[in-house]
Amino acid sequence: MYSDLFSEASIQGLLDLLPTFPTALWETFYVTVLSTALSLVIGLPLGVLLVAGEKDGVRPLPAWLMHLLNVIINLLRSIPFLILMIMVLPLSRALIGTAVGTTATIVPLVAAAFPFVARLVESSLRELDGNIIEAAQSMGASPFQIICKVMIPESVPSLIQNVTIALTTILSYSAMSGIIGGGGLGKIAIDYGYYRYKYLIMVVAVIILILLVQVFQSLGTYLAKKCDKRLK
Repeated sequence: MYSDLFSEASIQGLLDLLPTFPTALWETFYVTVLSTALSLVIGLPLGVLLVAGEKDGVRPLPAWLMHLLNVIINLLRSIPFLILMIMVLPLSRALIGTAVGTTATIVPLVAAAFPFVARLVESSLRELDGNIIEAAQSMGASPFQIICKVMIPESVPSLIQNVTIALTTILSYSAMSGIIGGGGLGKIAIDYGYYRYKYLIMVVAVIILILLVQVFQSLGTYLAKKCDKRLK
């Protein structure tokens, strides 16, 4: 497989395709960031609900509703991404107008990521010291005020770290979306590196994806440290 990785034909194939890499990089960045943002819009309220709505939470909800939410989230998280992509093709076609292309992959990416984000948000909020919430309750704060002015602000460093994890996970999903016609680096790696046996192109695409992950992770760690009051 890698015996002719640096052969003259492989290098020439890479050089011919090199002008398409900037566009593919932008498509990957665009899809990853937008999908993460939309997943956060859905996943953040769900994660808050999973903590605030439990029996001992600041705003308890009916047990059957909490059980239903947990079942739905666990069910969506258990479906492999490749299968989920195929399952939501009709939804992509209904919302975007097509099931193929860079923008169309946002739908399956969000569907796969928001349950994961919800669990990450839940994990961040559960790390919060219960004494802080009790102090807010003793001062007469409403459940909404406790959530918006205490729980979320106090959990910001952990939330940023977990959103970074979600971002890098969605980035790996976006690369897989090339199998169903999605754009970006994943399409280049699959269409040219795998289907046409130009493995040098695939290796270069993977290296760029790794560098992109490093950039996202470094930025997330920096922002989390800047927002952590304990480090000031």
